[in-house]
Amino acid sequence: MAGHPLGRRAFIAAGTGAALAPVLAAPARATGSPPFGRHGSPSARPDAKTLYVHPGGLGDHTTVQAAVTAATGAGFTLVIAPGVYRETVSVGAVDPATGLPGVAASDMTWIGASGDPRDVVVVYDNANGTPRPDGSGTYGTTGSATTTVRTDGFTARAVTFANDWLRADHPGITGTQAVAIKVQGDRSAFHRCRFLGHQDTLYADTIALGTFARQYYRDCHIEGDVDFVFGRATAVFEHCRFRTLDRTDLTRAPYGFVFAPSTAAAAPRGYLVTRCAVSSAAPDAYYKLARPWVPGSDPTARPMLTVRDTRLDAGIDAVAPYTDMSAAHPWQSQRFAEYRDTGPGALITVPENRPQLTDAEAGEHTRAAYLGDWCPIPSLRPTARP
Repeated sequence: MAGHPLGRRAFIAAGTGAALAPVLAAPARATGSPPFGRHGSPSARPDAKTLYVHPGGLGDHTTVQAAVTAATGAGFTLVIAPGVYRETVSVGAVDPATGLPGVAASDMTWIGASGDPRDVVVVYDNANGTPRPDGSGTYGTTGSATTTVRTDGFTARAVTFANDWLRADHPGITGTQAVAIKVQGDRSAFHRCRFLGHQDTLYADTIALGTFARQYYRDCHIEGDVDFVFGRATAVFEHCRFRTLDRTDLTRAPYGFVFAPSTAAAAPRGYLVTRCAVSSAAPDAYYKLARPWVPGSDPTARPMLTVRDTRLDAGIDAVAPYTDMSAAHPWQSQRFAEYRDTGPGALITVPENRPQLTDAEAGEHTRAAYLGDWCPIPSLRPTARP
């Protein structure tokens, strides 16, 4: 993350999240009425698979992780009261025998009770280079995640996922990746959520190499500076807003990269960005749209990114929107393409630097083509407490 002039609380509340400031400055508001009044044990309710989280004790649990741990079966819903939940959360324990998650926490749904994602914030501040408390080394990129989702069928609505670790606060740490959420399960959907961080904000991945995972993000806000949407999932971003941040620790371009897909060569689909917008707080042309990530764990990866019908503002370098992460894997050898994008960052001044889909090819790059038989349907109405 770049050096940030604001403190941790102001960082979360800044920019599009300014309305969150009252929540950070004061205890979460208690409604004193459903859904957060005291109404008996969960097992006594008509819907025993709905758990209520409230930091002031008006629900079943005061932390999100406690509610996740209590959800000992598939199909649970967590209704989360307004508040800032400073904790790490892990959904889906891994079976040590297989290395894969069990089904106990599958098809879980999180709902921000107010319907405004700025009101419900799950945040922590680990980075790749942060030392573990037990002295066993550092967290690494994966371990830095504030929230980790390993199970299939996870849905979140109106929740903010954040990592507020700041480079300026830790000048001695070189591993500056700080993940807000790592999503690995199939059929993972996020509606009207926010993802806040700097480097490696949203890790849209799969549980293992060779395992495909479909993910869907709609009406979401995602911000960061370096590779802040990355991984090997098949992910569709629809009507989302991407925001590139300013930096105080660099004086020349590029400041960073929006996307860094690492799609497996065998995966027919990577990232699809459709009807979205990319804006910037940085100077014009100081950001690249993408660079391919070919990780050491999968040297045969062929990253795939399609950006279509999307507005790119002047923060994106229109002349050379793509660059290499490694000279051994040039971006021109990957599966990068655009179609009918608009805005100053989408101007085609050097055609060979901006591969374009034909109309016929564009027909293969749709939500339905990427998600197949899975149709995620948004709904933002919280469940009423019995």
